[in-house]
Amino acid sequence: MDRAARRELLTLSKENADGVARHLVATGECLAAEDLDGALAHAENASRRAGRVAIVREVLGFVHYRRGEWAEALREFRTARRLSGSNHLLPHIADVERGLGRPDRAIELAQEPEAQALGAADRVELAIVVSGARRDLGQDQAAVQTLRDLVRASPPGRSWSARLYYAYAESLLGVGDAGEARTWFARSLEADRDGITDAADRLGDLDGIDITDFGEDEAEPSGTDQPVTGTDQPADDPEPPSEGPDRGSTDGSASGDRGTDR
Repeated sequence: MDRAARRELLTLSKENADGVARHLVATGECLAAEDLDGALAHAENASRRAGRVAIVREVLGFVHYRRGEWAEALREFRTARRLSGSNHLLPHIADVERGLGRPDRAIELAQEPEAQALGAADRVELAIVVSGARRDLGQDQAAVQTLRDLVRASPPGRSWSARLYYAYAESLLGVGDAGEARTWFARSLEADRDGITDAADRLGDLDGIDITDFGEDEAEPSGTDQPVTGTDQPADDPEPPSEGPDRGSTDGSASGDRGTDR
């Protein structure tokens, strides 16, 4: 666990803090392995032992988020925000509102005074969510405008660049600019050192490339012609369990721009 998270457990007895920490670490390992049931079990154990610790409720919220359990995620994120006094979860809360079918509420959250005080990475995340919410509402041109200045100000080395470029490409597709969208999917792929987006698949879709897995060569029964077919890979993943908003492709997200938009 990082030091900040560990410090939050100092209000607990040493024995309880160690037990909660083990559950939180196990939750992270289960999420990495896509074992969402295991992650939920560990996160709920931690919450039962330390329900007044913000990081514990935040982790439980992220498990629900990954599972697409939007109402539960919203409850835990709001509780964590109240306990910590921090607004860093605002982008995720807004994204969950998208998952609940309330994109207008996501946009309202981005206009709160607290949103203006977020750090750079969180402001980008919130903008990605707002762009997706605009697309949910059919406001495609506004979705592009939401990200245009941020994209131009974000060089490829930023931690958020791959997902931001991806979200911008998605918004460009919404206004029918496939050529420019292809450019930004390509830039997303170049910036994506950790493979958090499916930009390569999106480029393949735009270029009309059909990747077919022919598998093992097998002898066919005499006189029988059986065509071999492959499977096109889907464009999006984060993200996430159960159908939610379109934030990208990966992780995480309630949002479907999660390879981009969270």
